[in-house]
Amino acid sequence: MLKNILAVFVGIIVGSAVNMGLITIGPMVIPPPEGVDVTDLESMKAGAHLFEARHFLFPLLAHAAGTLVGACVAYWVAATHKSCVALVIGVFFLVGGIMMAFSFPSPIWFMVVDLVGCYIPMAILGGRLASHLRA
Repeated sequence: MLKNILAVFVGIIVGSAVNMGLITIGPMVIPPPEGVDVTDLESMKAGAHLFEARHFLFPLLAHAAGTLVGACVAYWVAATHKSCVALVIGVFFLVGGIMMAFSFPSPIWFMVVDLVGCYIPMAILGGRLASHLRA
């Protein structure tokens, strides 16, 4: 049981690192709208109407990849109930995604794709991928 708890913590840390890495490099690849500081939530809220669909690609990639990698790592570290441990990572990141959806005004399409496609499905896929890579 202790190893499974450790697996969850390690999965969250690694998944968060992947997420933040992609969120950090995203504005370098796709520059934000003029006058918007992506390091300041208030600036992002004030300039939310300036964001185009392309500005949401890296957040989607970051949320999906962070969850996928975090779930893979958690699966590998877990001693038992590996798929459930990977799913816990998806639930953890889903809660974070829901909190962010209420914090930042974003288009409905983004919230739907993000909340429906980037967390639980990626955690399940991460667990399955980890099981195949381990075999």
